[in-house]
Amino acid sequence: MPRSTPVVVVSEDQQKQIEQWLAALGTPQQVALRGRMVLAAGLGKSEAAIAAEMNVNRKTVRLWRDRFAAQGLSGLWEIAPGRGRKATYSPERIKAVIDATLQSKPKGMTHWSCRLMAASQGMSKSTVSNLWRSHNIKPHRTKTFKLSRDPKFLEKLTDVIGLYLNPPDQAIVLCVDEKSQIQALNRTQPGLPLKKGRCGTMTHDYKRNGTTTLFAALDLLQGKVIGDCHKRHRHQEFLKFLRRIDREFSGKTPLHLVIDNYGTHGTVEVKAWLKKHSRFVLHRVPTSCSWLNLIERWFAELTNKRLRRDVKGISADALSALSGYDFPGNVRELENLIERAFAMGSRDQITLADLPSLTARPSVAPSMAGSTVPTLAEVEKELILRALAVYNNDKEEAARALGISRRTIYRRLKEYGKL
Repeated sequence: MPRSTPVVVVSEDQQKQIEQWLAALGTPQQVALRGRMVLAAGLGKSEAAIAAEMNVNRKTVRLWRDRFAAQGLSGLWEIAPGRGRKATYSPERIKAVIDATLQSKPKGMTHWSCRLMAASQGMSKSTVSNLWRSHNIKPHRTKTFKLSRDPKFLEKLTDVIGLYLNPPDQAIVLCVDEKSQIQALNRTQPGLPLKKGRCGTMTHDYKRNGTTTLFAALDLLQGKVIGDCHKRHRHQEFLKFLRRIDREFSGKTPLHLVIDNYGTHGTVEVKAWLKKHSRFVLHRVPTSCSWLNLIERWFAELTNKRLRRDVKGISADALSALSGYDFPGNVRELENLIERAFAMGSRDQITLADLPSLTARPSVAPSMAGSTVPTLAEVEKELILRALAVYNNDKEEAARALGISRRTIYRRLKEYGKL
């Protein structure tokens, strides 16, 4: 006589819960299969009918009928001890791999790779990768840090943050710093433009055009940046920039400057100048905390969105204005003007909009407006050759007028093939 199958009682709440699991996208398929078997059993279907409908073994249907009757809904999610796939490696073997990763290094190298560790431990590189991923271990990555050792760290930090959050009334807060070693790099070959499915390209090598130092001040309230470029980074250049700030913000309004602890900011000459200009109040950030100065955020934007891409040159109208400007016998003024336009400009070319301080005068040389846009090196060549023509090829006088050495004149003429 066949054995009678006990009836599985599924309450209304249990039925709703199982139906929600079946409708959810995140429910494991094995749990969903168990739920369907329980619902079918609750409708009074036999084990054989359920097994045929679900395409499973009859013993499987009986197992989960009994498990549900004994444990309820929670039993559908549990896996009995000893069931499932057995681990390939024991916990001791896994611990040995983790300890070797954290406490040792391969011979002659700084860190382990998946393949090196796999060869050392006698397992596959995929297994090592899975173990590292499960323990959140990344031997190939490092993070930089710097702890400030300033004895007045808390005092300076509170001062600067308080200045940002609660600036004094009737005063201007300026974040001042320098970005040194700025380079205008021209790539050796034209790159491909950005298009769908491909990023823009540029060659890995480049042509150097010298370096410059950008002195900049960020007006905290207005978000305005003023800057100057200089060849060198000394207290003389810093004093020039302080005088520029004094002119830009004329009057008697107090100026609160957030600066770092660079040596040029604390020389005897700078202290004497600040003593004579009492409206300048300095707020120094702690050592190794230049990130606290907001101008650094602007420098980061300048680097990422301006300096790391190619600069094509000078527009024809800007070159015409530069050629027609009567510089007072000093080529360094021209260099500083162009360098500032390059660093502070927002276009691929230097245009008249990037030269606000330049007042156009009648040209002293033939206009180049109809010619091809020249590079910075071509502008320098034109100025040197023009100076030689004015001084009847007297290289010493031309060098003195341009503010460069005679040796530089000879070196440039050799490059131009004029010697």
